[in-house]
Amino acid sequence: MIPLGLLYSRNLKRTTYIFTNLHLIKKNPSPGSASGVAQEGCIRLRLLTSGNDFRTNLYIVRNLSVIKNPNFVRRYCSRENSVDSSEWTEDIQYLDESGGVIYSGKGIRPVEPRLDGHVMVGGLKKPFLNVSAIAKIVEIVKRWKWGPEMETQLDRLQFVPNMTHITQALKAIGDTDASLSLFRWVMRQSWYLPNDECYVILFDRLNQSRDFAEIQLLFDEMIRDSSKYGMSSFCAYNRVIQYLAKAEKLEVSFCCFKKVQESGSQIDTETYNSLITLFLTKGLPYKAFEIHEYMEEAGCSLDGSTYELMIPSLAKSGRLDAAFKLFQEMKGKNFRPSFLIFASLVDSMGKAGRLDTSMKIYMEMQGLGLRPSATIFVSLIESFVKAGKLETALRIWDEMRKTGFRPNYGLYTMVVESHAKSGKLEIAMSVFSDMEKAGFLPTPSTYSCLLEMHAGSGQVDAAMKLYNSMTNAGLRPGLSTYTSLLTLLANKKLVDVAAKILLEMKAMGYSVDVSASDVLMVYIKDGSVDLALRWLRFMGASGIRTNNFIIRQLFESCMKSALYDAAKPLLETYVNSAAKVDLILYTSILAHLVRCQEEQKERHLMSILGATQHKAHTFMCGLFMGPEQRKQPVLSFVREFFQGIDYELEEGAARYFVNVLLNYLVLMGQINRARCVWKVAYENKLFPKAIVFDQHIAWSLDVRNLSVGAALIAVVHTLHRFRKRMLYYGVVPRRIKLVTGPTLKIVIAQMLSSVESPFEVSKVVLRAPGDSILEWFKKPIVQQFLLNEIPSRADILMHKLNILFPSSAPEIRSLSPPKPLITGKSW
Repeated sequence: MIPLGLLYSRNLKRTTYIFTNLHLIKKNPSPGSASGVAQEGCIRLRLLTSGNDFRTNLYIVRNLSVIKNPNFVRRYCSRENSVDSSEWTEDIQYLDESGGVIYSGKGIRPVEPRLDGHVMVGGLKKPFLNVSAIAKIVEIVKRWKWGPEMETQLDRLQFVPNMTHITQALKAIGDTDASLSLFRWVMRQSWYLPNDECYVILFDRLNQSRDFAEIQLLFDEMIRDSSKYGMSSFCAYNRVIQYLAKAEKLEVSFCCFKKVQESGSQIDTETYNSLITLFLTKGLPYKAFEIHEYMEEAGCSLDGSTYELMIPSLAKSGRLDAAFKLFQEMKGKNFRPSFLIFASLVDSMGKAGRLDTSMKIYMEMQGLGLRPSATIFVSLIESFVKAGKLETALRIWDEMRKTGFRPNYGLYTMVVESHAKSGKLEIAMSVFSDMEKAGFLPTPSTYSCLLEMHAGSGQVDAAMKLYNSMTNAGLRPGLSTYTSLLTLLANKKLVDVAAKILLEMKAMGYSVDVSASDVLMVYIKDGSVDLALRWLRFMGASGIRTNNFIIRQLFESCMKSALYDAAKPLLETYVNSAAKVDLILYTSILAHLVRCQEEQKERHLMSILGATQHKAHTFMCGLFMGPEQRKQPVLSFVREFFQGIDYELEEGAARYFVNVLLNYLVLMGQINRARCVWKVAYENKLFPKAIVFDQHIAWSLDVRNLSVGAALIAVVHTLHRFRKRMLYYGVVPRRIKLVTGPTLKIVIAQMLSSVESPFEVSKVVLRAPGDSILEWFKKPIVQQFLLNEIPSRADILMHKLNILFPSSAPEIRSLSPPKPLITGKSW
């Protein structure tokens, strides 16, 4: 029954509106049917006559059909049971308060979804309001949440929704699963178009619920929709990447980033910054640098927080130019660099050797009122110390201490060692004293550095003081420290102190053989043979051995100092230790014998030569024997010895041996033996360029590389060959020259002048025409001179007599040619 109060004129307008929006009630006499609802509705309609607000009454009317009646179901038509959707099929009765029928007629019919998307206002069709449409969608989704039932209800909507309805509905639905269900239903509809705002709402909901797997799935669907419909969801793309980056989903966020890039969509600044921050916090600076390159290409810029991360990362990775560029860019955008940026740039620039830039940034930091930390001071000092700019480093050191920072252990060590190594020992010792006063125990390396530098500068007292301080502190000196100290003591000839240090070194467990040998070598090189012998005796008493090389060096030093008594035991030690005396060593001993002028020393030298056990000594002994004892001529004996020499290894030694041996033979007056040695040496090409025959032009002999005795023998023997060619074969050159050099020129000139040679003496050459030499060769004294030996005073006197009394000259008495040069005398 409809209340009569509604028909009053004052309520007529309100009543008309209510009936226009009133749900039609199906007539059904059964209990719990629509009539029951109508009865209850009539009761509620009485409230409309009261002074209640009209909007409240309208709300009651709109909900009248479902109030407290759970069994009521609105019956929609379907294509299966609908005959004609345009025909009204239900009778509707309108009742007054007493239950009387006011009006009855056809009023309700089953509707076809989406065909009746309007309401009747009087006789006019009005479309559903957007608010009503959105409310209906929200109502269905909130009631059914998800599943086929919800989708069935949505399929039966009387209107065709659009994306605006869906967007607003998603905003009103607070449940994430319900929102996703609605959206997936929408995606299957023919009227669906991708909407950036819808995706943003869904991604926000999923991010709040931390459902990143669903975010990734929805993102892939969004990428497919974008390529399908040719639309880009700029905000949604960036929102996904930001959410994944902030959730530290490293690989997923970068994968999404690459997909967005491949799709050709743009990425905003905030997204770039989120990715860079993610990679930097995950310790992947090079990936962050890659993102930054993309960012620069896109024309985006960093924000303040990303600058704070990016600049230190670039600096630490060595990309200083890029870091400094961002630093300048940051200041250009009025961002204030933080302490961390300044610290990283100062440290990295300093370590890279760009000290001017590092110092400039440091000064700029102070200008902004930022107080440098101890780390920055340490970094600057280390950088300037490594660059060798110790004055600047010391100034920063003083500034650091004035600021109130206490230098740490490593910094003390670096400053001390750097000044010590640069030779500034006073500053080094001053800082070293401060280090000890500060309670730091210097490291062995610090002690060693100071000690070695003092030792290198020859300061024995300071070095020994440091050594004693080091050992008293319980520190073990290193091998280099002991070596430097022993070298210093050896140079200062403090044998006893060096011996004490060496024994302490041995007690520390070091192998001292090499160090002891080094000290011995210092004495040998210094020429302190007595100290060297004393040190060698100490080594022997202490059970310390040396090597054969040093024994040989000491032996040679003893020979030079004529300490033959001490030299022979050294040689015997050398030979007994399986060392082999080579031809050079034997020749050097022979050279000492050549220069010796005392009989007693000659005997020592002969015994030393015998102690060598070299085959050259056997040759020497056989050379001075007679032919009966040798059982072969001298020339054959000499050839046999020289054939046993390995010229590939000992050519230089053999040449040295020939020079010294010829000196010795000439000195002993053994000219014939000397000529045999020279002849064999020339045959074995030890002096291949000594004699040159240039046909008829010039013959020459070069003796510049020979000893005095070898030069004299070479001149006599070669002139003998020249004489034979000229007199017997009739070959006369234009000239003959003897290349002597400035040293041998006088000796050879004096020898030849004794037989009145035609050679003219110039700076380094004796030369004469060939014809003059031929006439000179015909003289008997020259024949005797060239065949036998260097002429004696008696021979020279006889030559002068022949000049005074030419009738007695043999070449005048006999016009026959001279006899053969080789006499019948046995050699």
